[in-house]
Amino acid sequence: MFPEDFIDNITKQLGSTEANMLLNALQQEPITSVRLNDKGSAIDFGDVAVSEVAWNKDGRYLSQRVSFTLDPLWHAGAYYVQEASSMILQAILEQYVPKNTIVLDLCAAPGGKSTLISQWLQDGLKCGLLVSNEVIRQRAFILSENIQKWGNGNVVVTHNKAQDFGDRLKNFFDCIVVDAPCSGEGMFRKDLMAIEEWSMANVLLCAERQRNIVEDAWDSLKEGGTLIYSTCTFNELENEQNIQWIVEHLGATVLPFQYDKSWGLAEGKVGYHCFPHKMKGEGLYFCILQKTASKANQTPKRVRKVLKNYKCSKMAVAEMKKWLLHPDSWAFSGNERFMKMYPSAWEKEIENICANLTCLTVGIGAGELRGSTMQPQHAVSMLKDFKKDVMPSIELTKEQALQYLHLDNTFIPLTDQLLVGMLLLTYKQVPLGFCKNIGDRINNLYPKEWRIRNL
Repeated sequence: MFPEDFIDNITKQLGSTEANMLLNALQQEPITSVRLNDKGSAIDFGDVAVSEVAWNKDGRYLSQRVSFTLDPLWHAGAYYVQEASSMILQAILEQYVPKNTIVLDLCAAPGGKSTLISQWLQDGLKCGLLVSNEVIRQRAFILSENIQKWGNGNVVVTHNKAQDFGDRLKNFFDCIVVDAPCSGEGMFRKDLMAIEEWSMANVLLCAERQRNIVEDAWDSLKEGGTLIYSTCTFNELENEQNIQWIVEHLGATVLPFQYDKSWGLAEGKVGYHCFPHKMKGEGLYFCILQKTASKANQTPKRVRKVLKNYKCSKMAVAEMKKWLLHPDSWAFSGNERFMKMYPSAWEKEIENICANLTCLTVGIGAGELRGSTMQPQHAVSMLKDFKKDVMPSIELTKEQALQYLHLDNTFIPLTDQLLVGMLLLTYKQVPLGFCKNIGDRINNLYPKEWRIRNL
C-alpha cells in the first residue's frame, strides 16, 4: 500500500518496531475533530459521541463524521473542522506569543490555524493583529470566507508570495507561523492521493521549497521574534534537517516546548512529532525558533500604488456604529459604495500592510451604500461584536436555515406580521445572515459565492 522508499525511510528513522506501529495506524480510519468558536451556542451533534481534545480546550473529537454541509451552525462559523494535532498550536501560542502582537500566518488556507490564531489574539476590547496569507488565489478566497465566518475582525487576508513580506515589511512581525507545503505523509490515511503522489523526488522538492519560503519571509520577522514551523509529514529532510538549516543559515535558536506527557508527543532530534500511533490525531511535526540575527541596513521596498480608500462620511460612520457593541474600537474606510472596518488600535499598521500587499479582506466588510441608505454587509452578521438586537430577527428552523443558505427566496412565508426592511436571521440564536422584506417578496442577501449548491 505504501511506497517502498517511504517504508525504508520511516524504518531507518524510527526503528522497525515503531515504524510498524505507525504504518498500522496509517491504515486505520481517520479521526474527525472540530474546534468550537465562542459565538455562544451549544453545539449538538445528535447521537454522535463527543470528547475533549487534551491540548486545546475548544477541541472536540467526534465518534464519527457528520454532514457538516447540512449543519447551519457550521456555515455560521460556530465551529471549524480541524485536525486535532494541528490544534496544538494553541499551547504554543500560550507559551510564546503575547496577545497584543502582530502575527503572520504565511501559508494559511483553508484557515484552521488562522481562525485559531485570531481567537488567541482576541482579548476583550484589546486584540492583536493577524495577517493571514495564501499564495494560491482560489485558496485565498476560501481562506477569506472562513476568516469572515469566524467573526473576530482582527485579520487582514492577503494574497502574496513569501518574498513580498521579506522585501516590503521588514522587521514587522512579532511571530510568523509557517505551516509549510509538504509531501503529506501525515495525511496518508485521510488522502489516498497523497500516497499516490509521494516520491523521494517530491520530498526533496518540498524540502527545498520549504527553505525558500522561510528564507524569503525571514526579513519580515523582528529580531527576537518567534518562528513556528510545522509540516504534516514525518521525514527528517522536511523537518529536522530544515530546522538545522534555518539555525545555521538564517540565524535562530530552537526553543523548548512545555507539554503534558500524557498527550503522547514524541521529541525528534530537534522539534516535536505528533505520530498517529501515539496521539489521537493525524501526523504533524513542529518546531519553535527565535530569530537571533538580522541583516544590516534593511530598507523596505514599498509598492508604489494609490490606495483607493476614502474617509467615510460622519453620517455613514454613525449608522455603522449603531450595529456594534463596542463602536469606538473600530476604524472605518472604504470607497464610494463599500465600507470596511478594522481595529482602530492597529490602523497605522493596517494602512502599511495595505500599501505594500495585495489584500483580499481587511478586517470585516461593514456597510454598503444602497442609494442613500447604508446597509450592513453579510460579514457584519458574522462579527462577534455585532449588536444583534439592532434590527428585528427571525429564528429559523433547520429546514428554513438550509433553504436560506441554498439562496432560496421562499425560505419563510410572507405574513402581515413580518416587518418590512432588513431582518437578521438566526439558527439556534446564532446569526446566519440578513434578508430584506420589500413587501411582496423576500430578498435573500446571503453571499452567492458561499451558497450551498446541493441540498
